Amino acid sequence: MALRDRIAALAVAAAVLAGCAANYQPMGTSVTPARMTDTAIIAADGVALPLRSWLPEQQPVRAAVVALHGFNDYSKAFEGTGRSFADYGIATYAYDQRGFGAGSAPGIWAGKDTMVADAHAAVELVRAKHPDVPVYLMGESMGGAVTLATLTRRDAPKVDGAILVAPAVWGRETMGFFPRAALWISYNLVPGMTVTAPKGLKIQPSDNIEMLRALGRDPLVIKGSRVDALEGLTDLMDEALQACDHLQVPTLVLYGAHEQVLPPRPVKRAIAALGLNARHTVAVYPDGYHMLLRDLKGDAVVRDVASWIRTPDIPLASGADRAPRELVASGNRSASGG
Repeated sequence: MALRDRIAALAVAAAVLAGCAANYQPMGTSVTPARMTDTAIIAADGVALPLRSWLPEQQPVRAAVVALHGFNDYSKAFEGTGRSFADYGIATYAYDQRGFGAGSAPGIWAGKDTMVADAHAAVELVRAKHPDVPVYLMGESMGGAVTLATLTRRDAPKVDGAILVAPAVWGRETMGFFPRAALWISYNLVPGMTVTAPKGLKIQPSDNIEMLRALGRDPLVIKGSRVDALEGLTDLMDEALQACDHLQVPTLVLYGAHEQVLPPRPVKRAIAALGLNARHTVAVYPDGYHMLLRDLKGDAVVRDVASWIRTPDIPLASGADRAPRELVASGNRSASGG
C-alpha cells in the first residue's frame, strides 16, 4: 500500500473512531439563578430546558406536579395527563430533560448529577410559584429513576410526595452476566455508536397502538440510543435501585402487570423495598403496561394519582393498590402472551 493510501486509511479510521468517542453534556458553571418562563426552565448554567405546563382554568390550583419523562421521550408525554390533572385542580409542569426533546444536543447524555440538579431546580421553582399548595415530583420510567435519585440525596428538595410510574430500576445487580458484559464491551470499544432495538423484539410498552404509532412519527422522540447514553442510564438505574431502600417521602408506586420494558427481577426488588415503607402506596394494574398513563385504560391510572394527591390515606378507586403485587413481580409472561 502506498504511503498516501496508508495515510488516507488512517484518516478514515481516525474519523470513525472519533465518531464513536464518548460524549456528554454535563451542567456547566453557574452563571445565573435558575428561573422559569412560560416556555422554559433556565438552569443555573444558562441552559434552557423546554417547558410545557397545564394549569387549572375553572378552579384554583390545589396542588402542583413536576413531571419527568422517560428515556428518549420528552415533555409532551404528559399532555393528556396534564390536561386531566387540570380538571382536578392540579397544575402540571413538564420539561425536556437535557439530551431529550427540543433541547440542545438531543441524544447526548447529561449525567445523573446534572439531571438531578435540574429536577431539584424545577421543584424549587414550582414551589416558589405555588407557595401555598403541596408540590409533588412525578417520574415515568427514566423520570422515575431521576425522581428516586433526587429525593434520596442529602440535599433533596422539599416535596410533599412522589409518584413513580413504572420507575426504571434495572440496575447492574439485577442484570444477568451477558447484558452487563455486552454493555461494558460496547462502552469501552464504541461508546458513541448508535444502537436501535433489534427487529422482531417482541416488547410491547403499551396497548395504545395509535399512541405508539404517533411516537414513531414524532421527530422529537429519539429512535436510536448512543452506547454512552445507555451506560449513563444504567448508572442512573443503579442509584435508583438502591434508592428504593431509602425513599422516605410519601410515594405512590405504579406498575402494570403487563410490564415488558423492565425485566421482572428489578421490578420485584423495587416493589419489595418500596412496599416495606408504610408511607408508600404500591399499585399494580392488571391491564396495565409500561406506559401506564397513556395506555387504553390510562384514565383510571390518572384518576388514581389525582385521588391519591388529594387523600393519600384512602384506598384507590381502581383497587390497584389491593391487587396482588405478584402479578408484575412474578415474571409471569402469560399476561402479555409471551
